[in-house]
Amino acid sequence: MVAHSGLITVMERAARKAAPKLRRDFNEVQQLQVSRKGPADFVSQADRQSEQTLYEELKKARPDWGFLGEEGGTREGDPTKPRWIVDPLDGTTNFLHGIPHFAISIAVEEPRPDGRGEITQGLVYQPLTDESFWAEKGRGAWLQDKRLRVSARRELPDSLIATGIPFMGHGDFEQWTKIFAMVGPQVSGIRRYGAAALDLAWVAAGRVDAFWESDLAPWDVAAGVLLVKEAGGFVTDFRGADQAMERNQFLAASDGIHSKLLKLVATALRKN
Repeated sequence: MVAHSGLITVMERAARKAAPKLRRDFNEVQQLQVSRKGPADFVSQADRQSEQTLYEELKKARPDWGFLGEEGGTREGDPTKPRWIVDPLDGTTNFLHGIPHFAISIAVEEPRPDGRGEITQGLVYQPLTDESFWAEKGRGAWLQDKRLRVSARRELPDSLIATGIPFMGHGDFEQWTKIFAMVGPQVSGIRRYGAAALDLAWVAAGRVDAFWESDLAPWDVAAGVLLVKEAGGFVTDFRGADQAMERNQFLAASDGIHSKLLKLVATALRKN
């Protein structure tokens, strides 16, 4: 059994505490009370209950840490201490339509003097498959006790690429269409699964070779980005710089695919 830090134990315990209610609600999805939070952006009773459970469990373990969650926003803690970044239900639209592809995402962000913050631990937990993807800075990425490595594929025609597709009120349709038109003819397939945290975890696990998307929130990607990096992959913005979070552009891939995919993306965005 792989020995991980006490923080990963705390995160996994919190996720497993929230998971049973999500599983029950998923099986009764037609009875869920749902309210609109914005254009095509739904928040369910399940979201809120999951976040509350996670908040209570994580606060119990680290009472002076801050908390950034999708539903409750920022809850201030000691600014010299880390904070939690949490998505209680990534893939809400899948969940509400009875599609069994969603996850809980938890990350630890350490404060830094430059104000950027640094993600040092991450967990993506899939309640239906009981898969726990986790990573710690400098200690690798894991699925339960199995070490993860990004895909070894090196050629685009062999590669399966994941993405997010813009939808009502979210994303840049023109930019996405340009990239899709450039990438699609060069690869073996493109998939839109609808849960960015799991997309990134799957890049780390080598199930897909790369992922691109923009217009994502920190809680969508914080844990997943660390997973990819600790599994030996690269995560950059669409210019190839280490500013994915700042520019809200995410291109994650194995080392063999990243540079090739980046060239296609850059070419697409140069086109008028």
